[in-house]
Amino acid sequence: MPYLRPQGDGTLLLMLHIQPRSSANQIAGLHGDSLKVRLTSPPVDNKANKALIAYLAKLLHIPKSKIALKSGQQSRQKQILLHGCEESQVRLILEHGGAK
Repeated sequence: MPYLRPQGDGTLLLMLHIQPRSSANQIAGLHGDSLKVRLTSPPVDNKANKALIAYLAKLLHIPKSKIALKSGQQSRQKQILLHGCEESQVRLILEHGGAK
């Protein structure tokens, strides 16, 4: 899984490619070395970033406070830091539980 990288300090780096204005919030497979995520929110006024964090929190069953946008504030390519998450559990959810 090239899109999920342990950082050695208890955090995981998640590489994402975002497709805004989709019909549903969902994991949509791979886009190069990134995981493609479709979001219903438009990419204006930070709405897509907020929707992404809310979606990941719900999907991974973690508080939003454990998710931080490292880079890509105004880009489709984003790097997300997940704090205090079990790597194997995140991998399992993204591989199998991420489908609609």
